[in-house]
Amino acid sequence: MKYTLRQLQVFLAAAHSQNITRAADELAMSQSAASGALRELETHFDIKLFDRVGKRLQLNELGRLLQPRVEALLAQATELELAFEQHAEAGPLKVGATLSIGNYLAVGIMARFMEEHPDARVSLDVENTSTIAEKVRNFELDIGLIEGEIHDQDLEVQTWREDELAVFCAPTHPLAGTMTLSEDELLAADWILRESGSGTRQAFDRAMHGLMPRLHVLIELQHTEAIKRAVQAGLGVGCLSRVTLEDNFRRGDLVPLAVPGRDFRRLFYFVLHRQKYRSAGLQRWITLCRES
Repeated sequence: MKYTLRQLQVFLAAAHSQNITRAADELAMSQSAASGALRELETHFDIKLFDRVGKRLQLNELGRLLQPRVEALLAQATELELAFEQHAEAGPLKVGATLSIGNYLAVGIMARFMEEHPDARVSLDVENTSTIAEKVRNFELDIGLIEGEIHDQDLEVQTWREDELAVFCAPTHPLAGTMTLSEDELLAADWILRESGSGTRQAFDRAMHGLMPRLHVLIELQHTEAIKRAVQAGLGVGCLSRVTLEDNFRRGDLVPLAVPGRDFRRLFYFVLHRQKYRSAGLQRWITLCRES
């Protein structure tokens, strides 16, 4: 075999960091050893994997083509090593989740996963849909749990579960006693919404088709709890996943508002890189999500 796993590790670390010094630090190697490993890999096959611009390494077309296959091979090698050393079925798992899912669903799933696999290391990165998709595309995450729809030839999107948005206000808000909101009331309201690029905002915009350009969006916020607090303070009307509002509706510090004729249903999705190796741990994580 003309390559070693160490050479492939250096290649991936350099691809992620775009700098051989940072790649060497990440792998606990000297800079000269990392440079030598990368040079030997390219020399053996008479290829170039990077365009060199000063100290910066930029993947070229061949490097981008090979990166997913190298990622998959090293993931399998890591899993095999863990099986040899620890007899473990699940290796490290890097999960990304959008805010509603991460704060209200993913933690419970993580607890079940770690109960089954106490030696497994699981990390949870909570971001909006577009950021999660980008990190899955770059192999920074093994799987994403997202609220919005994405279309990318490198990514596989699988349906997970149904969800529904809810419009809500504070119990002291003038609309709190309204049985159903008319179009005029929707247009007159001050709205506190998630930012563009989030799955929640994408679903809201779709539900409000025909009205969006005329709605008065007072504030856009990146965090669910910040939106709830702003609405509780009487600043306006909000719209979030019903999953995030169940406790508030039960306590009565926020109240739901009916909006007939508007479809607030949506789906949650799994997103994975098409070239990502589906390890035993990753498959079990998906199963636990579907069972939740």
